[in-house]
Amino acid sequence: MAAGRAELATYEYRKTRARILATSTVCIVCGHGGSDAVDHIVAVKRGGARLDPQNMAPIHGVDGCPVCLRKCNNEKGDKPLAEVRRLVTSRDWYAGPSRL
Repeated sequence: MAAGRAELATYEYRKTRARILATSTVCIVCGHGGSDAVDHIVAVKRGGARLDPQNMAPIHGVDGCPVCLRKCNNEKGDKPLAEVRRLVTSRDWYAGPSRL
């Protein structure tokens, strides 16, 4: 495990991660469902809170997105979300489910 990332093995982190993924699995980078990991919205390296659920969101982890095949967590890295290239499609995945 990376130095300074011991919180990833704590019970508190695992519990917070499970709670976030139970609420939503829509990735903050590509907007597709099925996220299997949680990432900090504001990187800890850039001053983000380590265990604050408000600073965590679902993201596709090591296996990447099964829909668009992006490696979302790798692409985001420690960059702010505004610097990550969003997926451009004919459907607005960030708008949520359509109401028919």
